[in-house]
Amino acid sequence: MARLPVSRSRALIAVVSALSVLFLAACGSDSSNSSASSGLCAPPGVESASAAPTNLASGAEAGADRFTTPNTVPLDRIDTSKLGLLSPGKLSIGTLSDAPPSICVNSQGAFTGFDNELLRAIGAKLGLQVEFSGTEFAGLLAQVANGRFDAGSSSITTTDARRQLVGFTNGYDFGYFSLVVPNGSALKGFSDLGPGVRIGVVQGTVQDEYVANTLHLDAVKFPDYNTAYANLKSGQIDAWVAPSAQATGAVKPGDSTSIVQNTFSLDNFTAWAVRKDNQPLTDALNAGLDAVIADGTYAKLYSEWEPRPFPPGWKPGSKAAPLPQLPDFDKIAAEHQQSGAAEQSAPKSTLEQLRDTFFDWSLYRKAFPDLIKTGLPNTLILALVSGVLGTLIGMLLAVAGISRTRWLRWPARIYTDIFRGLPAVVIILLIGLGIGPVVKNVTGNNPYWLGAVALALLAAAYIGEIFRSGIQSVEAGQLEAARAIGFGYRQAMTLVVIPQGVRRVLPALMNQFIALIKDSSLIYFLGLLASQRELFAVGRDLNAQTGNLSPLVAAGLVYLVLTIPLTHLVNYIDRRLRTGRAEEPIDPVEQAVITEGRGA
Repeated sequence: MARLPVSRSRALIAVVSALSVLFLAACGSDSSNSSASSGLCAPPGVESASAAPTNLASGAEAGADRFTTPNTVPLDRIDTSKLGLLSPGKLSIGTLSDAPPSICVNSQGAFTGFDNELLRAIGAKLGLQVEFSGTEFAGLLAQVANGRFDAGSSSITTTDARRQLVGFTNGYDFGYFSLVVPNGSALKGFSDLGPGVRIGVVQGTVQDEYVANTLHLDAVKFPDYNTAYANLKSGQIDAWVAPSAQATGAVKPGDSTSIVQNTFSLDNFTAWAVRKDNQPLTDALNAGLDAVIADGTYAKLYSEWEPRPFPPGWKPGSKAAPLPQLPDFDKIAAEHQQSGAAEQSAPKSTLEQLRDTFFDWSLYRKAFPDLIKTGLPNTLILALVSGVLGTLIGMLLAVAGISRTRWLRWPARIYTDIFRGLPAVVIILLIGLGIGPVVKNVTGNNPYWLGAVALALLAAAYIGEIFRSGIQSVEAGQLEAARAIGFGYRQAMTLVVIPQGVRRVLPALMNQFIALIKDSSLIYFLGLLASQRELFAVGRDLNAQTGNLSPLVAAGLVYLVLTIPLTHLVNYIDRRLRTGRAEEPIDPVEQAVITEGRGA
């Protein structure tokens, strides 16, 4: 009788201890948050200027600029009511959070970076509020084309293939990208890349396209820049092809890597993506870009965020826009290099890199407040809503799946086969991008709840099968006995068979709910506001701010705090249901009375 309470108390103590550590870390980290602003998602300033790369690949040449407009529509002639915006007066922007200094989420949870701050300045010129939502690059252009966003901001290098899907503004940045290799590597440039070399790229980027279509090689594809660079440092890949800004920001003193070569092309500049049929919005953004170039805002933002010289022959905006007046970045970089020449960090050992990359406690302390304040509530909301809805739909599928009527049984089986066979990401994108435009007046073009519905529909296919197996495992005699005492078929199933079947599959149901908690991270593909990020998205954004994977490990710890107690709770409930309540000892006097009664 004492074993269950002891087990429960130990589990409770473990959970309370884990939660206490997280909350103490969160509460005690306010002072450290002030230093978070100095991370990668903060303007590095003109003092961090870098010189123009001299190690350009021989194939890097200025192609003919076929797309920059000769001039723009005057700003005072832009009618913002005719821009085809999803919400009047609001410019909805899809962006990323993991590519500083161009695009990222800062320590205050706001989308920022050079690309986005420039858009805010243009929005101010046009009298528009700018709202950013985070998403994945792999789906960003499709989301712009389908009307999920008014525009896409993600350091998007324009290519002919991409112009088949979306339209682009004039360029606001240029497209250097770099080859990063381990120190001492035999790879000295792009010409050394060949079959057998493991080349890392971020999926869907122009670097991915360059490796596939120009070098005609198979690349190792990653979801974000920090993961790709971590794999390079750990020796899992031989080279990393990355945007120059991200490569320069990622390679730190003491890292065992270096940038060995760069390349670029003037006809593939960086621009914002707009729907192909929305020329008025493209014209407005072009006009705003020229305006912020003319008044010096562009030069100020560029010097703060990306202080590096323009390549010869390139400038932002239309051909009529003035050339921004920038500091002499080459001179500043040379002075900085001379003053810091003596400050050379020794290469880190493998264990030091492992500790610094995954187990930096100071970053854990910075991560826990955002994880608990923003990530935890959203994860719980998504999991609970999708879990309850998925359970209800799953029960209906289970009952229909064992029905004697084929018009109920066949649709249930077809639904289950489709939703169990498709990847979760595909289902989420189909629901979010397919149904989203139809119900945007109801959802306010915010896919948060559509994501929960998509998770519920996915979970229902698995939960339905769990329920069906549990119900069918109940002995046939239970149904026959219920019918024998006068129950109808529906009553017997509802009151006798189904409750026993549900009890038998409680552990499997809890496993499915735990899977829902983790699958909630896939909702980010639909594009969410900063305040709607779940645990993994918060950890990844902090990872992008710091260039360190410790925040992702911190997010994993919070997942453990959520899932381990749930596992032990369902095991305890299952054990109680199987064994029943422990027998209470009978009072001796009462026992004597019973014995005497039997003896009589």
